[in-house]
Amino acid sequence: MPSSALYTVTLSHAGMWSGVISRGKTLRLTDLEGGANAGMLLYNADLTVERYNMPDTLKGQHIFHVRHPYCLHSDMGRVLASITADTVGWHDTACGCSDARLVAEKYGEKSYQTARNEFFRNGRECFLIELAKWGLGERDLVPNLNLFSKVVADDTGRLSFVPGHSPAGSHVELRLEMNTLVVLNTCQHPLDPDPQYHPRSVRLEVFATPLASADDACRNSRPENVRAFLNTENYHALRA
Repeated sequence: MPSSALYTVTLSHAGMWSGVISRGKTLRLTDLEGGANAGMLLYNADLTVERYNMPDTLKGQHIFHVRHPYCLHSDMGRVLASITADTVGWHDTACGCSDARLVAEKYGEKSYQTARNEFFRNGRECFLIELAKWGLGERDLVPNLNLFSKVVADDTGRLSFVPGHSPAGSHVELRLEMNTLVVLNTCQHPLDPDPQYHPRSVRLEVFATPLASADDACRNSRPENVRAFLNTENYHALRA
């Protein structure tokens, strides 16, 4: 990884962000305080009807959560991003995001008029605000990732949030395999048992990095990833 980032920004107070990160770059997200949650959506920036697909990502790799060296698949059988480094080891794929009703019932209400930038936000509205900047809306919402958060299932299928999973300084790196619209917010995980509204800060950094090689760990971690990388490379070869 190069020593200097091309771009850096810190999200705080349930911050939100979106931007197009091109193929051949890596996004590093760092949990600055510990206990952060980074809700993420991914879209093909050149054709946004193609987007991250949670069922294909999980079934093709025989997983319930993501970590290094797994990949994030699109609904067109291609790889949007690969998890090339990860100090956390488990990121939730199944629990979605908070909405206005959940936040109000759990934490109460605090408006912008009374709290300014520290007003209470929710993940769904943050996603929609960022999507609107790119001509997208409610019909484009899909199940999101929750980076830094761990949720486990018991024998009955009941899901439980694991507090303290991500210590301060934890980070995850995603190498973009396509030109990708990345949409993020740092609202708390919907199953977070913390009774206090306290979104944690996350730093974003973007680095220029080489494309995946033939012996890349992410490419070869599952047979389905090999096929998805081939689909991705054919896509770019035809568009070059």
